[in-house]
Amino acid sequence: MTPTIMAQEAAEAPARIREQLAANSSTIAAIVSQINQRAPKFVYMVGRGSSDHAGVFAKYLIEIEIGLPVVHSAPSIASVYNKQLQLADALVLVISQSGRSPDILAQVAMAKAAGAMVVALVNDTTSPLAEQADFVVPLFVGPEKAVAATKSYLATLSALLQLVAVWSEQPELLSAVNALPELLLQAQALPAQLTPEGVANVKHGVVLGRGPGYAIAREIALKLKEVCGIHAEAFSSAEFLHGPVTLVKDQFAIIDVTVHDEAYAAHKAQINEVQSRGASLVHLDHGALVTHPRVLPLLVLQRFYLDVEAVARSRGVNPDAPPGLNKVTKTV
Repeated sequence: MTPTIMAQEAAEAPARIREQLAANSSTIAAIVSQINQRAPKFVYMVGRGSSDHAGVFAKYLIEIEIGLPVVHSAPSIASVYNKQLQLADALVLVISQSGRSPDILAQVAMAKAAGAMVVALVNDTTSPLAEQADFVVPLFVGPEKAVAATKSYLATLSALLQLVAVWSEQPELLSAVNALPELLLQAQALPAQLTPEGVANVKHGVVLGRGPGYAIAREIALKLKEVCGIHAEAFSSAEFLHGPVTLVKDQFAIIDVTVHDEAYAAHKAQINEVQSRGASLVHLDHGALVTHPRVLPLLVLQRFYLDVEAVARSRGVNPDAPPGLNKVTKTV
């Protein structure tokens, strides 16, 4: 069978990220130099869909490694409610594959009017977003034709990792980031974890992770909805115990996103709790692959993208063109 575009693009990620890391090295250094001069008091994240989920990853990454508060934008504040926020002391990180959504561009205009430093992580460097930002970090993934983002999302996370590794002056983290392309290839070779048989009768369920693992759980839930027609919602495994756990009855489907970082013990205790209530579990992890804990979530996601494409096909869904979706979504 001819591989789908989604599968081909997911498999391209290691090569694209290798190019990205090399090409962006001087740009990242210039951005960090400017950050250090301006000394922002907080980071303001802007994005929609998968880009917003990448922003959740950025929040954990920056707060853990830099110690700077990160807040998420409500894009309609500028585009619909026409309000100006006080962002003079902010580093504004804008994430977009296309760089063309009106609400995202309105956020950039608002941030620049406030005097904020605006950094865009964008794949289309000819886009209005790239033209308006103070600094541009190209994703370098080339055209992404499948509706469901794969390589662009992984490349966004790798760009965030490179930025934070340089910003935090951590040689060990930077070394792990530079080794990421080879690690992603190894993740592609791991055995399948999400299988058609494992979710054959699943129509609804939740995806549980903790910390950066929760950030990719949001992306995993989105892909299950987008390309498989499975209604899945993501929760922090800690938050899930505060009420939603009452949903768990016999064979309630839970996808466990396990990352071996500082939250591992707490997360596994919470997974054991839902399993004791009768949940049916699918485990996603990074196998025996070992690296810096901030890099591990990308390895889980790389394996998942290949698996979810196969699950979609098993359900008769074309993962390259899920019904009712367009590649570029423009919202106000």
